[in-house]
Amino acid sequence: MLKSFYYQNLTEAGCDEAGRGCLAGPVVAAAVILPKNYRHPVLNDSKKLTARQRDSLKIEIINSAVAWKVAFIDNMEIDEMNILRASIKAMHIAIEGLKTEPDFLLIDGNRFYPYKTIEYKTIIKGDGIYFSIAAASVLAKTFRDEYMEKIHNEFPEYGWNKNKGYPTSFHRAAIAKYGITPYHRKSFALYDNQMKFEF
Repeated sequence: MLKSFYYQNLTEAGCDEAGRGCLAGPVVAAAVILPKNYRHPVLNDSKKLTARQRDSLKIEIINSAVAWKVAFIDNMEIDEMNILRASIKAMHIAIEGLKTEPDFLLIDGNRFYPYKTIEYKTIIKGDGIYFSIAAASVLAKTFRDEYMEKIHNEFPEYGWNKNKGYPTSFHRAAIAKYGITPYHRKSFALYDNQMKFEF
């Protein structure tokens, strides 16, 4: 069972993103404020759940949350600012959209830029530790998956209904055969033989 809060006396929002490592599509972030003593026997890191569990939990989270918001940053903006900045910008937009302002932020991962004057804690693998971050991970993942399934209909040869834009061998082979689409991230290493430089 995950933990319900970091500070018992503060209104906390959990934040997470989905799609950072993809070759195509947006990065999507979610911020969620759950009731203080919220519990759920299944809710966990979205990667540990089945698609059916995630879809069911999406409805549960939306209905149970004190506040929630999902934000998208598209591939063109990712190319302009880099994926880390885009991921954090998406989190900021999600936090900004919460109908209740949190006192404290629980951020999945180890990198974040301060949002206004709200204190925060970055937590590696936090989506497997705190319910609020797990809830954010589920919303970010389900909303992004739905978007990728939708744009799959425009470019079905890339298999986005299955790989969701991640760099599978099928996806890379489709890029090699058909080239890139308006949804691909040009700043990423899209081809197997493309060298990746670390700056």
